[in-house]
Amino acid sequence: MRLGLIGALVAAAAGVAAPLPAQPLPRVADGRIERLANVPSRHVDARHVDVWLPPGYDGTRRFPVLYMHDGQMLFDGATTWNRQEWTVDETLARLVRDGTVPPVIVVGVFNAGRRRHSEYFPERALAALPAGRRDTLVRAALDGRPRADAYLRFLVEELKPLVDRRFATKPDAANTFVMGSSMGGLISLYALCEYPQVFGGAAALSTHWVGTGTANATIPLAFLTYLRDRLPDPASHRLYLDIGTTTLDSLYLIHQPVAERVARDRGYGPGTLLARTYPGADHSERSWAARLAVPLRFLLAADTTAAPPLPR
Repeated sequence: MRLGLIGALVAAAAGVAAPLPAQPLPRVADGRIERLANVPSRHVDARHVDVWLPPGYDGTRRFPVLYMHDGQMLFDGATTWNRQEWTVDETLARLVRDGTVPPVIVVGVFNAGRRRHSEYFPERALAALPAGRRDTLVRAALDGRPRADAYLRFLVEELKPLVDRRFATKPDAANTFVMGSSMGGLISLYALCEYPQVFGGAAALSTHWVGTGTANATIPLAFLTYLRDRLPDPASHRLYLDIGTTTLDSLYLIHQPVAERVARDRGYGPGTLLARTYPGADHSERSWAARLAVPLRFLLAADTTAAPPLPR
């Protein structure tokens, strides 16, 4: 038996979370990455968090912060399972050089592997499902129990305070955003609705309205009912929604317009809602990278506040 496995078994027997395996640090073309390794939590499994600091970051001025899910897929295709990436560093650096958006810190939160679906499935939406459908879904797709509320508590109660202490951030909601794709789109919307005092905007790309791998009406209806009841005040929040039209995104074509209508009925409109459909785009990091500049400009361009002085 390898020593690493022995150590993991000993740690498990003692009730202590074993350290995550070492993973290569992403190589970036612009800015730099600082890894928060094995970030512990009272709510969810420990995980790595990669923090991208924009070019010229020296801790003397404060920056908005963008929290992104599936953090291992954001920066370097050489380290991802499918050799694709979001090209976050290249895209943001280009937009900053163009003067399109202000510099921003990106917090890339690694997903939890087999528990990703459980952590990203909006938990309160389960209440809108018929009991039998809900029980089957939790058992078959959510690893026995939903964990989205716990995941958001990790983000809000543990990770964000850590990031705000360690880095020069603008910690208010007007300068704190969340973004993800697929199930990461769902948990981004959920974060905005559950913690509107923390997140001032959310971007949901290729939002996985169907909740599972097959077309259905019940789960999208539950999500949309939740959004109808819980979307925050559009006077102080911004919402970006998009889909492609091929591969898995083709399942969303009938649900996305309803989500847009729900947001508009809640008062979202020009300046607070941007909804796009990208014909021919598939469900992949390559597609999300190709249009990443659009949600970044929408979420970040409104930041014109002066940076407060750092404490001495």
